[in-house]
Amino acid sequence: MKLGVFTVLYQNMPFEAMLDKLCEMGVEAVELGTGNYPGSNHCDPEELLYSPEKVRSFQNAVESRGLIISGLSCHGNSLHPNKKVAKESHDVWRKTVLLAERLEVPVINGFSGCPGDHPNAKFPNWVTCSWPPEYSEVLDWQWNEVVIPYWKEEAKFAESHGIHKIAFEMHPGFVVYNPETLLRLRQHAGPSIGANFDPSHLVWQGINPVEAIKKIGKENAIFHFHAKDTYLDQSNIQVNGVLDTKHYSDILNRSWTFRSVGYGQDEKVWKDIVSALRAVGYDYAVSIEHEDMLASMDEGLGKAVSLLKGILFKEQLGEMWWA
Repeated sequence: MKLGVFTVLYQNMPFEAMLDKLCEMGVEAVELGTGNYPGSNHCDPEELLYSPEKVRSFQNAVESRGLIISGLSCHGNSLHPNKKVAKESHDVWRKTVLLAERLEVPVINGFSGCPGDHPNAKFPNWVTCSWPPEYSEVLDWQWNEVVIPYWKEEAKFAESHGIHKIAFEMHPGFVVYNPETLLRLRQHAGPSIGANFDPSHLVWQGINPVEAIKKIGKENAIFHFHAKDTYLDQSNIQVNGVLDTKHYSDILNRSWTFRSVGYGQDEKVWKDIVSALRAVGYDYAVSIEHEDMLASMDEGLGKAVSLLKGILFKEQLGEMWWA
């Protein structure tokens, strides 16, 4: 496994200065944003797609430092009912596919998206219950008329450009938010659909990340991994449950909060997660995503790097000499 970082936390730093900083910390892989929510400060398809010289210089900056690009990330909502928003997300997605082909990056990370509740809706409608019955009707319409047709077509587009790993972050607010919905879309759109497995979004839903890894891993559908943690405030959960719309900065009153690795779940949980990844055959990037309101970027990332360095398996498995 390679220790990686989703570089958007240092998006205000020049590209090569950012790479140098991460190298000094012992990082081996970088995940780069190409637009939409992550921005494109370090990896702009508009610049790279049309300049072979810039592409060579870009690749050399990464490879000369002994790094790999683990994935290109273009998290957006191509299914947004606002046609302008949807088109912007879609265009970034397609350019990211072309850039991944050019850079020979095997994985594209993103969101599944979420439509509205009818063709003329203004805002996405994330359905979380089956009753009253109109909610089930909305969900059926979303999946059958929007989600499945779109991603079947886009999987074909990606495959035609040599990209066979579309890694969705299972994120509430979008139609793919847990293993069941991920595997449902994979069943309909094909094996190019898989997971950018981020345990932080699963833990607060009550999902055991180890069991989720085993479930998705049996389908060979874990394409990338985000190392981000979540703290569960049990006193607030016991009063209000886990659905929480308060701002992320309202830490004392929220039911859950994103934290640096090791500050939400303990080290044993992270050892179990890494062991489960190895058990299902995942041997790729563990990409740290820093979104901790209680730690600076440098300190929060540094602590995550330190903990994961002691946990990740680096050597190939040997023979089972004892059995």
